[in-house]
Amino acid sequence: MMTADAQTPTRLRSAPSWLINLISAHSHRLISDAFAAAGARGYHYRLLAALAEYGPSSQAALGRRTGIDRSDVVAALNELVAKKLIERTPDPSDRRRNVITITPDGSRHLEELDGVLAAIQDDLLAPLTPSERAQLTALLTRVADHHAKSRHP
Repeated sequence: MMTADAQTPTRLRSAPSWLINLISAHSHRLISDAFAAAGARGYHYRLLAALAEYGPSSQAALGRRTGIDRSDVVAALNELVAKKLIERTPDPSDRRRNVITITPDGSRHLEELDGVLAAIQDDLLAPLTPSERAQLTALLTRVADHHAKSRHP
């Protein structure tokens, strides 16, 4: 496991890519543990959030919006259907496709997970002031948006 402490070489502590990787690994552990305790996975949150924001959607569109691989989308949607958090119905305009819709229970579960995610953010960013958290989020968003544009010109 990577750590950033007094023993970490300065070259690493001054490399944003190394620091981002370090924090990403820690963040992933926090999310996995907290969502598991809430009976969910990160994929569940991403799919429910996309459905809540954009409305009913095809499986393919959900995969694109969430960055989840097609086979993983299907598996996660199957889990959400089993929990009655989403509904999968045939698309009236193309019976080969399914339309995915969040249920009222899914919306309630998403709100619970929003609280879990907020607690994770507080834990992850504990040493930062609210202003610093907003600044970090804005900077990371700018970097992420830049690289998303270069992948999809």
